[in-house]
Amino acid sequence: GGQTRPLASVADAPALARMWDAEHLDDGPPALLDHDTLVQRLAAAVREGDGLYRTEQIGQSVEGRSINHVWFGRGPAHILLWSQMHGDEPTATSALLDILHLVARHRSEPSFERMLDRLTLHLVPMLNPDGAARFQRRNAQGIDINRDALLLQTPEGVALKALRDRLKPSLGFNLHNQNWRTSAGKAGPASISLLAAAFDEARTETPGRLLAKRTCTVIRDALESLVPGQVGRYDDEFEVRAFGDNLTKWGTPVVLIETGPAAGDKADQALVKLNVVAILSAIDALATGRVENADAARYASLPVNESNLFTVLIRNASIVTGTGISPFTGDIGLGSSRIVRRSGPEATRTVVQAFRIEDLGDLRTYVGLETIDATGLFVVANAGWKERGEVRIDDWKTFKPERPLASGVAMDLALLREAAPGMYRVERIIRAERNLGSAR
Repeated sequence: GGQTRPLASVADAPALARMWDAEHLDDGPPALLDHDTLVQRLAAAVREGDGLYRTEQIGQSVEGRSINHVWFGRGPAHILLWSQMHGDEPTATSALLDILHLVARHRSEPSFERMLDRLTLHLVPMLNPDGAARFQRRNAQGIDINRDALLLQTPEGVALKALRDRLKPSLGFNLHNQNWRTSAGKAGPASISLLAAAFDEARTETPGRLLAKRTCTVIRDALESLVPGQVGRYDDEFEVRAFGDNLTKWGTPVVLIETGPAAGDKADQALVKLNVVAILSAIDALATGRVENADAARYASLPVNESNLFTVLIRNASIVTGTGISPFTGDIGLGSSRIVRRSGPEATRTVVQAFRIEDLGDLRTYVGLETIDATGLFVVANAGWKERGEVRIDDWKTFKPERPLASGVAMDLALLREAAPGMYRVERIIRAERNLGSAR
């Protein structure tokens, strides 16, 4: 981390974002943060906190990895935050580690001191370490821990329930990632979506659920100063098996924070930052009592999540399928997901962003994180060409790539512009995979 500068107020979201920029610890892509690194980072946080942090093991995973609880503060109100209940949803784990680092550095400043005086904060980063090791949603039993609140057949779920019952927190934060197709309404990416979890079919509003809604409003206002229009509302339908719904029923209202898509080469880091700002803003509002003045209607008016987003949206292209039919005009929507690969004798882990064609045709009702105007361009399966090169194609009907261009397929795409009859210039190649980094 960089130079420590006092923060005038935790309520100042842009200042919090700048603090994160200057001081966060970079462990590389969140998807590659494994259990061993987590344990090392927690030990480092305890050393840096110098008496501030206490830790315990509250259980172990199916395969024997520790499930860790770290807590700090001396206030009467207990707040519980847990991350990576789904092993392939890692963003908030990195954010919780950053929060431990930042609180240790700023603990003597008034706004942080107030937080420590009035609240006791409990963090369970990486509830599902076996899933994280495989970068998969479910645990080693193949169970979705977030659907195990009632049967309690997972040791991870048992550990979370036991901690909740012991602490009886006044609020919980359930921290997840959502699909990169998720849009805030129809207009743009839902980089963060919020939910005040319901505890019955009627979505009854109790004082606890109202507190969760007001906390969501605080988070909305903080984040919209950084990413206007990119905060959505998660579907609040009651799910009888889920932890968020049941914790609310057991007396701990829950705020769900779902991290979604963001544009740019540094999207994963930007999303960690949004989580840090969201969580610290909410905690400050709880510590100051400012949350009581938040208008719950601002939560209710958030645009509801839809699946209206492509990572790349190619518009107005001449599409060449390579199946012997003539080019036709249309749009191509590419979705993407993160995949962790192991390679080489060291089994080095690398995270890639994998793209595939999700739809083609008239996609005017959709939006893209990146939109390419392909008017005058031909989009074809790339046949080993290089950008800026020239290729000869006499007849598109006889052009036969290795695989036809179609929905559901992952392939490199080439965007070609006709330079002369039968001659085309390669304007751009869109790779089916993009390397986002390797484990250190």
